[in-house]
Parts: sequence; structure tokens; C-alpha cells
Amino acid sequence: MKVIKSFWKGLLCASLSRPMRKAAMLGLIIISSQISIFAQNKIKVTGAVTDSTGRGVENATVSEKGTKTTAVTAANGSFAINVASENSVLVISSVGYSSKEIKVGGLTNLHVQLQQMSSSLQDVVVVGYGSQKKANLTGAVSVVRPEEITKRQVTTVAEGLQGLASGVNVRGGGQPGSEAVIQIRGLKSLSDSKPLYVIDGLITTANRDFNPDDIESLQILKDASAAAIYGSRAANGVIIITTKKGKSGPMHIDASAKMGVQTTPRYSLTKTPQFVSLNDSAYANAGYTPDKWQKHNLSNNTDWQDATFRTGSMQDYNVSFSGGGQGGTYLVSANYFDNKGVVISTGFKRLGLRVNSQGSKGIFSIGENVAITNAQSDEMSGNPYVDVVRMLPTIGVYDPSHPAKGPYGFGNPDSANTFGTNPVAHTNLEDVNNENFRVRGNIWSELKFTPWLKYRLNLGYETSNDHYKYFRKKGDWTLNQPDDPSILNENRARWETSLIENTLNFNKSFGRHAITAVVGQTYQHDHYEQIWGNKRNILYNSSNGTYYPVLDQGNSPTTGGFTQDAVLLSYLGRLEYSYDDRYLLNAVIRRDGTSRLGPDYKWGDFPSVSAAWRISKEKFFNIPWVNDLKVRASYGTLGSSNIGYWDYIPLINTNSTMVLGSGQTVQSGATQVQLANENLKWEKLIQQNYGFDATLFDYRLAVTAEYFISKTQDVLSTMYIPRTTGNDGGFPRVNAVSLQNTGFEFSATYRENKSAVKYWAGVNLTFLKNKILDLGYNRAEIIDGNTKSTVGESLGMWYLYQTDGLFQNQSEIDNYKNKDGKVIQSGAKPGDIRFKDNNGDGQISSDDRKVVASPWPKWEMGLNLGATYKNFEVTMNWFGSFGATVYNGYHSVVDRFDDNSNYRTDVNPWTPTNTNTSFPRIVYASNLNSRGDSDRWLENGSFFRMKYVSIAYTIPSPLLKKIGFSNAQVSLSGQNLITFTKYSGLDPEFVNTNIFQKGFDNFAFPNLKTYSLGIQFGF
Repeated sequence: MKVIKSFWKGLLCASLSRPMRKAAMLGLIIISSQISIFAQNKIKVTGAVTDSTGRGVENATVSEKGTKTTAVTAANGSFAINVASENSVLVISSVGYSSKEIKVGGLTNLHVQLQQMSSSLQDVVVVGYGSQKKANLTGAVSVVRPEEITKRQVTTVAEGLQGLASGVNVRGGGQPGSEAVIQIRGLKSLSDSKPLYVIDGLITTANRDFNPDDIESLQILKDASAAAIYGSRAANGVIIITTKKGKSGPMHIDASAKMGVQTTPRYSLTKTPQFVSLNDSAYANAGYTPDKWQKHNLSNNTDWQDATFRTGSMQDYNVSFSGGGQGGTYLVSANYFDNKGVVISTGFKRLGLRVNSQGSKGIFSIGENVAITNAQSDEMSGNPYVDVVRMLPTIGVYDPSHPAKGPYGFGNPDSANTFGTNPVAHTNLEDVNNENFRVRGNIWSELKFTPWLKYRLNLGYETSNDHYKYFRKKGDWTLNQPDDPSILNENRARWETSLIENTLNFNKSFGRHAITAVVGQTYQHDHYEQIWGNKRNILYNSSNGTYYPVLDQGNSPTTGGFTQDAVLLSYLGRLEYSYDDRYLLNAVIRRDGTSRLGPDYKWGDFPSVSAAWRISKEKFFNIPWVNDLKVRASYGTLGSSNIGYWDYIPLINTNSTMVLGSGQTVQSGATQVQLANENLKWEKLIQQNYGFDATLFDYRLAVTAEYFISKTQDVLSTMYIPRTTGNDGGFPRVNAVSLQNTGFEFSATYRENKSAVKYWAGVNLTFLKNKILDLGYNRAEIIDGNTKSTVGESLGMWYLYQTDGLFQNQSEIDNYKNKDGKVIQSGAKPGDIRFKDNNGDGQISSDDRKVVASPWPKWEMGLNLGATYKNFEVTMNWFGSFGATVYNGYHSVVDRFDDNSNYRTDVNPWTPTNTNTSFPRIVYASNLNSRGDSDRWLENGSFFRMKYVSIAYTIPSPLLKKIGFSNAQVSLSGQNLITFTKYSGLDPEFVNTNIFQKGFDNFAFPNLKTYSLGIQFGF
């Protein structure tokens, strides 16, 4: 006040006359006294803002209504603010909470409890070596609720993710113990495209021996800024899983049981009468006289699908014990999973135990997460989905007419000449078993020097002991099979990885400023070793028809073994800055060194930066129905070295021998059999991401959208070179290809919780396009089977001959000429396929093949719906894929007719009296109409499938109290029950692991219909 008075006094004395100065001074005295009185009347209000659990809400805004006076809460929720009077009204608000207004009155110390809205903005998201509030994310991160995964009856985590997150493509099948193929944001590499899994801080895998019921939280890091903290291994995305932990309180027991049955989709194949009629016609059209036709055994009418397939079953049991006190918590859980496959003699079992505990005293904390699992798989022999098609109904399952070859039927040259395999014989004569015992876990400790600075040591270890056993009994399962003896092969391997991580975390707020930083160093060592042994002519007991499948029996022993090692050393740092939760910045740098790459290229640097602007916190933003609006952008680099342990080192064969000298002595030697590239270096993925997050209508609607561009440079790929170079042990790796992915992702979730019927609906859309930027070494294209990959186009485009209808008569054949008048298909007959002569040279040759379609879907969608009323809950998940053109491998076999396999029942071939059809005439031993390199078997692969539907009933609390339970629920569910598609194959949702043939349905194991009953309870 003295400064103000002096200023005004000086100004007045310099500019006014004496009388005026007196009047002005009097006015100044009056004004100053009023200002003094006003300043003295200011009221200081202090207090704290907490959530419903009593935890302080940091960075909440406390403002005096109608003024610009504001304060921001500290980390513990405390605040202090000066207001004008007791009539002032305080407005307390924070992102994700309902705002509150409180009249000051005579209160000078307030405790304000905010209620969280039905929004996940306040959820804590694990982002690697730390966590963030979901509201403050600057990168592309999808959060999946664990219950959405575990309510489905699945073997692996990946299966349960389908349709739950945008940009995450999942393809799975129903084979027991199979692992779904998961791809995040498209194809970025030509080698291993699996995402990186991080479970409780351990770099590992969430394969078939990981129990999905153990999951507490799951985050998918999709862009470079979110995943860059994992550097070289994050190019294919990162899935971070945190397992369940105990909570303070008395011991609580949770248990669940799910039991289900499974059925496989089936082909519509001909029985003996229809098969014989069609087969005879094919021989007749080929010019064979009846005496050359097959001598069908009409007494057989085998349904090979009935013989091979069965009703499968699944059982999944879980129990956990958890509790703790102020000093620590614990959780112990156990799991038993059993899947009897729909194919005879197949199955998978898993037994697991998990122990998670943690404790603290003073500034010191320590904890561990340990999981022990044993998994056993009875593997499938061959591919029965091919076998049931190739085998003829005129062949019996058993045929005792050839005792030397076994009691099974597999045809003969006169009556059933086929290349088909008897699936029952194959299953009974081959035993393939895989057993895996795995221990994975970590122990961590923390020193919290101050509330804002802590050091963490994380020690991880995982070991897997694998036992593979293959036993082949004497006998045949296919025609013209070599007379093999009984064979036993055993393979035992051990893999282990050890991890050491040191990190220092800083987290502190300064008024409206908040800084979080982490720096660290990690070291990981992988070791793998394997030994194997093989014997032939295993001892057979003819009295009871059994073998002794142990390696001390038989003869012709062979053995082998090898060992592999890899090391990854890394340094990392991340800085997060926030101003008023309004301006957000995130910068990451990671430096990785790996032993897998060339001596001069082992190290790589992977930086990223991202920023976000919460527009909704700006003063100019005043849209009542928009609760939160944030825009963000990121740019970063990731890497990959997903190749073998020693790919940069030439391969030496030490088994070579030579006979030398007068005594013809055998001398051992060594020779290089595989060339190698010493200049192997990092694949590098450079990605831009632009997105926004919004919550609307009182937090009922949440919307997220992303647009991204990613380019992968120096893609590690196989280089095909001629054997004349001396290379005979596999093709070497090179850094050659460059790929680009562009995509748009959108997700929206609406929740209504204010009515008696509470409901929610979520949709996620993914639009994705890949393009080849460079194939390296001056290559313009790569042809693989029926696909062609060309610079400027997508990978693996369909490259085929084009069909143009059928010739209806000889005149059409004679008039099908090129511009020079040359008859193009002079050898054709009425009813044959007309092929396009695309180059106009008057003949159908390889030069007429053309890129005709794309195997990649244009867009995919997940739709998730649910509703509750009183104690009932209904949930439904749909998944759709649209725009892909796929190759129907099943039709390419049953519609060929050039060799002997079964046919489909609805076949309608052309005949002189049946010309109104698109199906050509059927001809045995001719590839004119059966060539597999034409577009005849391309189809629309779009589908929309109900992946999951359930109805659940929660037992009322009064009834539970009588039996001592705290909660209980029963549910009935189904999976893959309804599919809308025009695809005529067994399942449009198939898997092909060949990246160049993604759209080829080569008799993939289909998704199964599953019906399940479940119960869950706790006490």
C-alpha cells in the first residue's frame, strides 16, 4: 500500500495545481483506506480434496466463483486460497470427477470429497518403468479390462484380445494349445511380428502356459512414443501385463470354474453314390473307357469327418488366496486347464501356481512375482482338415487285406487311387507330445529416499524345460508310402533368461508444474541349449501289440545338440512434464546393444517425443457437454533385431569326412555351408501419430481417434541366392526392404448408469494400408506362389491368371482369337474355362498373370455391448473384417477333379445339357480347368462374427450371507455362434503364417463353436 500511495502522490504533485492537488489527495486517502479495508477483509480458506477412498486428488482446481482467483491442490490434495468474503462460493473440479460448489460461510478449513465419474480418466496406466493417469497419456495406448478377456474361455491372452482394441489384429484357431497370431498396427517386418510382452516388469511371453486369469491390468502400447522406452524390441508393439496382487485385510478366497463343449464346423462332402457318379463322369470326360475307371468298393460309405472329429471339451479352474496388513500383502493362486480337442487324440493341459507378495518398512519396499507352470500337449498328426477332404468315401477306415502295412484303409491303385491320408491311421500310428515346465518371475526392491525420489532394483529370471517326444509305429496311412520302421525321437531343451534392471524415478509437483523422470540401465542374457536322440526299429511285443518307446531300445542311434546365447544391454531415460494438466510433454531415449547383429552395428539409439494439449482446460473453452478434450501428437523411432542368435556368422558343418592315405583312413573335417552377412544392422521403425481423446455428455461417452504413419527401414529379410555360390545351408539375412503402414483408428464407448437398466456400447474401427517402399538390391518384385510383392504396392497381392467364363460351344472356342487372328485356346472344349490373354500374344502363358486383388482387409471392427438389470447381466462381443480377397484352398481341392479326392455336395458341373452354370466340365488327369494359379478360387473374405455372448446372474447378497459368501455369480456363454459371410470355405477367420500368403486359406484349423457354463464366488 505504501508503494501505491507514493506513486499516486508523485504523479499528482507533478501534474496538478495546488487546489486540485488537495482535492486529489483527499480522494486518494479515501480510496486507499477502502483498499486497505478490502485487503483486510480477505478470508483465507485452506483444506484438502480427496476421492471416495480418501486419497488426495492432485492438481484439482479450486476457484472462487465469478472471479479469476484460483488455487491448485498439492500431491496430497491440500490447498489454500484467499476469497473475498463469507458469501464467496468455491468451485472444486478435477478431470474425471464431478465438480462441487461450496459456500464459504464461516468455514476456513474444508474437506471436499469428489466423486469419480463413470469414466476411466483417473485410471492409472502402466507405461513401462512407471505409470501415468490415463487422462495424461500423450501416446497411443489401449487399455483392456481383464474381465473382458477372462470371461471368454480361451487358452492364451492373445485370443481374448480380439475385437477389444483398435489397431490390434488377432487371428486364432481352435487347436488345443495353439497360440493366436497377433499383429499391432500392421506388418512392419518380414520376420517375427509378435509384440513384446512385459509381465510384472519381466520381458517374456504370454504364451499358452500363462494363465489369463492372473491378469490385473493390461495395456497395449501402439505408437513409438508409448513403446520407445523398450527400444529395440518394441517395433511390433508392447503388451504390458500386471498380475493380481493381494490387498490389506483378512484373507479372501476367490474361486471360479468354467466348463465347456466345442464343435468344429464341417464340410459338405459327397457320400458314396454321388461321389461315384461324379468320379465316373470325370474319367469319361477325360476319354477313359469304363474298364479304365476306378473299380469302386460300393460297400464302403465312410464319413471321414465322423471318424476324425468329435465333441471337444474345455475345463478351467482357478482359486486364489489373498490378504495382508499394513506391512505387506500376499496372493497365492492356482489354475488347472484342460482342453480335449475336437480332433481325435489331441489335447492340452496346463497346471499353474502363482505367488505374489510385497512388503514395506520405512523407506524400504520389497516384493516378488513368481509363476510355475507345467503344460502338456498331445499334438495333431498331419492336417486332418485336409485328410477328410482328400480321402474317398469308398475307402474304409480299416482294411485288413494288407497286414504287413497295418490294418488301416488307404486305397489301392484299382479301386481308390488317391494321394489322401487316412487321418485315423495317422493319429494312431504317430504320437507327438510336447511337455513344458516353466518358472518365471522377478524380485524387486525400492528405496524411497524422499516422497519424490526412489530407486528400484528389478531382478528377473525365467527358465523353460522342454521335452518333445515323437514316436512312429510301423504301418502305413497313405498309398505308396515307403515301408518305414518304428522310429523314436526325443528332444530335450532348456531355455533361460536373466534380467537386471536399475532405475531411478523422480516425481514432484511445483504448484501447477509436475515433472516425472526415470533413468535406468538394463541387462538381459538369453541362453538356449538342446540335445536330441533318435532310434529306429523300436522293440515290439507281439503278444500284446505294444512297443517299448524308450531310447535304450532299437538300433541305428543318432544324437545331436547345440547351444545359443544372446545379450542385450540398454540405457534408458524418460522425462514427462505437465503444466496444470493442460500442456503435456513426454520425451524418451533408449540406447540398445545386441549380440545378434554385426560387429560394427550392435548399438542403436531410439528416441521419441510426444506432446498433448488439453483444450478443455483453457478459459476460452466453454462447451458444457464436453467434459474433457485433449489433442496429441508424437514422433519416434523403434527398432528390431528379431533374427537368429548367430545369423551374422557363417555356418560350418563339422560332420563332413574324407578318406585319405594308403590305409584309406577316414578323416573328419569341416566346411562352410551357409554364407553370412557380417553387416547386419538394426531394423528401424519411424512412426508419427496424431490423435485426440474426448469425454462427452457428463462422462458417458468416451471417444479416441488416431492417425499414424510408420516406415520401417533396413528390414531384415532372407536373400535368395543360387547354390552355385557355395551356399547350401539356408539363405543369409540382409537389410534390404523398406515398408510403410498408414492407418486410422477410432474407438468410442458409451455408458449409461443412471437408469434401472444400465448399459454400455463400445465400437472400435481400424483402417490400415501397407505399402512396399523398397525391396533392396535393385529388386522390383518378389513372386511367392500365387502372390506378387511389388514396390509401391501392398505385400503379397494376388498374381493369377484371369478367368472369363466358360466356352459354351466350339464356335466360341474357334472365335476366341487375338488381334492377329490366332486362336488362343485351340485345345479347349465346350465347358472349359476361358482365360484372358492379357498380353495379346495368342496363347495363355505365365506372361498373362496379373495382379488382380488384395488379401488385406480394408477395415476391421470390434463391437462390444452389454446391459445389466438388477442381478442379471448380458454381454456380447462382435468382430468383423471387411474388404479382403482370399483364396479358398478347400474349393481348390474338391473342385479340381484332375485327381481323386472327395467332392462337395453342391457341385454343379457343366454338361451339354446343363449349360446354365459357372462350374466347368469335370475332367480327370487334366489341369485345364483345375489349375491352382487362376482367380477361380478367389472369394470375398469379409465376415462379421459374434465372438462371445453371455448371460450372467449375480446371487443376491442376503442369500450369500446365509452361506458365508461375499459374492457369487453363474453364467452361460457361447463363442463363435453366429457368422455373417459370403465366404464358402470352412472359416473366413483363418491363419496363414506365411507373410506373402496371408490370404491363402490352406486348410487352417478353424475357430470352434464353444458353449460354456461358469461359476465364480468369493468369501
